[in-house]
Amino acid sequence: MAAASPWIWNARLDLAAFWLPAAIAIGLSLIAPKLGIRGELPPWAWLAFVVAIDVAHVHTTLFRTYFDKEELAKRKAFYALLPVGVYALGVLLHAESRILFWRVLAYAAVFHFVRQQVGWVAICRARAGERDRAGRLFDELVIYAVTIYPVLYWHANIPRAFHWFVDDDFIPWPELAPAIYWLQFVYGSLLAAYAVRESWLWHRRRFTSWSKHTVVFSTALLWYVGIVGQNNDFTFTLTNVVGHGVPYGVLLWMYTKERARDAESTVITGVVRLGVGAFLATVLVLALAEEALWDRLIWHERPWLFGGQRSETPLHSPWFQTLIVPLLSVPQATHYALDAFLWRRKDTNRAQAAALGF
Repeated sequence: MAAASPWIWNARLDLAAFWLPAAIAIGLSLIAPKLGIRGELPPWAWLAFVVAIDVAHVHTTLFRTYFDKEELAKRKAFYALLPVGVYALGVLLHAESRILFWRVLAYAAVFHFVRQQVGWVAICRARAGERDRAGRLFDELVIYAVTIYPVLYWHANIPRAFHWFVDDDFIPWPELAPAIYWLQFVYGSLLAAYAVRESWLWHRRRFTSWSKHTVVFSTALLWYVGIVGQNNDFTFTLTNVVGHGVPYGVLLWMYTKERARDAESTVITGVVRLGVGAFLATVLVLALAEEALWDRLIWHERPWLFGGQRSETPLHSPWFQTLIVPLLSVPQATHYALDAFLWRRKDTNRAQAAALGF
């Protein structure tokens, strides 16, 4: 076990993974009017944030799973059946109702996004040698507060000028509106209590987990500004994807580099030999291919990039969509499912432990 560290990797990389993307997202949101952006996501931002970060980070999971022959051999049935099961469930949901499918996927995404931040805090605590159960429960409570409060605010104030995937994918909950003031008070009180507690612990120990504070406060800033503080698609999209996708991409690159030391000659070793540029290019090509399929088969929104004709109405029958939409969602939904168990301590291999500094 490595010695206790105030950072996950090191100060420079931690800040680059968590604070730098947050600063870019907030900064662009502040100057958006000067850039001529009035709330809608311009094409360059869609490419830079949705495709190159949000969609691409989903495909980085392939380096932890399907690109690794030894990992595949260890769980053959699981890796083969999981996408099939995800697809079958998606077809059943979409056959029942298009909006039911998107709602289930949206709430699964929210759960995934929240739990990832909880996971980052757990990693930070482990790197800092924090083992107390009460501290763990309190830190988790703070992360749940800074992520769930904005989501509850959103539900109480539907419609908003943005959505998670499609219009109406969240269920309106106007009855919650009277409680929002008190929920905000709880949210602010927990953040203040976190700051006071960590200040006291630092004074007593002369040691603190700077990475944990980075995760907690960057998460609070991005979720609050993107959902509560602003009401436009541009700000929501930027703040939504950077805090989730960038750190995950960094982790997968660190893992891929470590795994290349152990793996036989595979996609992993070949990509690492070519460097981080090859890693990024691989997931970007996959992301663009996925978005091309979505656009040509379902959305028909970006003929300037993918060709075809722009259309505001579906060009295919409902049954065609029932078969194709869940199929195109398989990478994303499978990523959600995989992320729920890949990073658990009992599944940690040497490369994973080394990638996290242990």
